[in-house]
Amino acid sequence: MTRNHDASTPHPSLDEESLLPRPTRRTVLTAGSVALGGAGACTLAAPFLDSLRRTRASSAASTQEETVLDISVQDLEPGAHKIVVWQGMPVAIQRRTPEMIRALEDPALLAQLLDPQSRIRQQPREAENTHRSLRPDYGVYVTICTHLGCVPDYQNITSLPASGGFFCPCHGSQFDGAGRVLRNMPAPYNLPVPPLHFVDDHTIRLGESLLSPHYGMNSIQQL
Repeated sequence: MTRNHDASTPHPSLDEESLLPRPTRRTVLTAGSVALGGAGACTLAAPFLDSLRRTRASSAASTQEETVLDISVQDLEPGAHKIVVWQGMPVAIQRRTPEMIRALEDPALLAQLLDPQSRIRQQPREAENTHRSLRPDYGVYVTICTHLGCVPDYQNITSLPASGGFFCPCHGSQFDGAGRVLRNMPAPYNLPVPPLHFVDDHTIRLGESLLSPHYGMNSIQQL
């Protein structure tokens, strides 16, 4: 995967959306298992991505068991989150409080975001909403920074309404609790939302979208 983004180049505004490249099928970081070590370890970012590429290249095909993962969220209290590994990628699952959900719609927050309405294809159609999720009370995001592929930490961004958030220690990119990148950050896009659906009230299935069956990690603008 080639990343040409230059942090010194101004980000396109939403008024210039027509000039943005349309989503293309990209080389996907899939399959295999990776020891994540320390989340956000910048020095491991390149080996992390290279390892995923080699794993994918060495695998002739993926089975349904490998591409689909059921995650129980019954243990998550409101305001809590956990990190799982799906197809070798870290995925953050957060359970939101009512206050966190309201914060995602705060005009003071929206004004600071590069793509607050999720117009750039980094999520399935059913997640093109303020909370970027199938249900407002759960957010699910692939935590690979869209700048150079580091792994952001899950933490509140103190300058934002308390919606949760993600901070990339490599070059300082900040994302709100819905994985939306702030303006003037090195990262050019929001964090991806994986294909998913709820099997029941307490189980999320990663790797399968019922409402967007053709959506996958090779559908998005950039990982």
